Amino acid sequence: MRALYSCLFYLLTPFIVARLLWRSIKAPAYRYRWNERFAFYHKKSAQDVIWFHAVSVGEAEALFPLVKQIQQQYPDATLLITSTTPTGSARVKAVLQESVIHVYLPYDIPGAVNRFMRHFRPKIAVIMETEIWPNLFAYCGNHAIPLYIINARLSENSAKGYQKIPSLISPALAQVKLIAAQTQDDAKRFAAIGAEIEKINILGNIKFDIEISSDIIRQGLQLKTDLFSGRFVWLIASTHKDEESIFLEIYKKIKHLIPELLLILAPRHPERFSEVKKLCEQHQLNVVIRTSGIDCYQHDDVYLANTMGELKMLYAASDVAFVGGSMIPAGGHNILEAAAIGIPVLFGPYMANFKEIAAGVLRQNAARQCRNKNEIISAILVLHTDLAQRQSLAEKGRAFVRQNQGATTRILNILSQDI
Repeated sequence: MRALYSCLFYLLTPFIVARLLWRSIKAPAYRYRWNERFAFYHKKSAQDVIWFHAVSVGEAEALFPLVKQIQQQYPDATLLITSTTPTGSARVKAVLQESVIHVYLPYDIPGAVNRFMRHFRPKIAVIMETEIWPNLFAYCGNHAIPLYIINARLSENSAKGYQKIPSLISPALAQVKLIAAQTQDDAKRFAAIGAEIEKINILGNIKFDIEISSDIIRQGLQLKTDLFSGRFVWLIASTHKDEESIFLEIYKKIKHLIPELLLILAPRHPERFSEVKKLCEQHQLNVVIRTSGIDCYQHDDVYLANTMGELKMLYAASDVAFVGGSMIPAGGHNILEAAAIGIPVLFGPYMANFKEIAAGVLRQNAARQCRNKNEIISAILVLHTDLAQRQSLAEKGRAFVRQNQGATTRILNILSQDI
């Protein structure tokens, strides 16, 4: 089955390259560093690396605390971090800089996998969350490289898809030494797609072990003092296409009730920054772009965060946050950063990728779920007028994060036997 999979992957390679070109129209970074996607490198690299794969920004952010602990505990170790997306790559470089080696993960075709593995010779392979690559996993098994899936999660839809190809997925999972699942449900789904039960441990979610430095809080508060003084700041984080229009319409409806209201929009994907700016202008709203350096005045409506890596700081500059990807069926995004910083958190009805976290905060009344525009309007009006409720929601959010921390240490203790 894996041979057939490899043949199909080779046949699809021209279409994969065409897709990269198509995506590069809006996001030029996709047209660069193709050699890494096929595991061709311009210079020799250190070998016997500790290798982590984090597909994009969310997985990279969750991985950073673990990487930093390993660097402190094993200062002579060489770490390799791979990602798949340009945004994930940019975040790894911004946070870890030259302290790690970083390249794109190569495509899961035998030639590229063999070149990648021979080039870096990882002594341990650690995959974040859900990535299952049959050829990559087979290489690890054939060359006795300890392979872990950490912070492992598997949605119901993904599990159903994998169950349709057991002859491909089961042999891949057989090469894994340990699956560190986030929850009991994730553990059950991995078992259902062929993972050996004795190889699955439930260790929690490392996204709770988020690091919020005092500098980030200070920078956020300073931004509010410098640019947003006297404004009630509502941040909409990680928005997707068709979401911004929902919030722009809500803003226009409640602006007369909250004259000092300022909307911060932080689109999830950088290639959409100009599109979102045009959308705001179509709604006849005054927009200030973060990178313009222009001051934000009382008559301005929207502050467009067209940068990457500043979301935590923007949370600290805000009075309330709504985490996007949740008003459309995009699966939702991580609400824990906002909760850890200590501001009230709202999110929409579509949280399939963060179902357990959403259920947990709702049980503890540590965040609010808004199913439609009217519920969002109601929540914003209440939080604007009721300072005590804002403070209570924020404190419960912080407490929820604290209560669920510790997965990073538990995972490191297990990885240490092979580092």
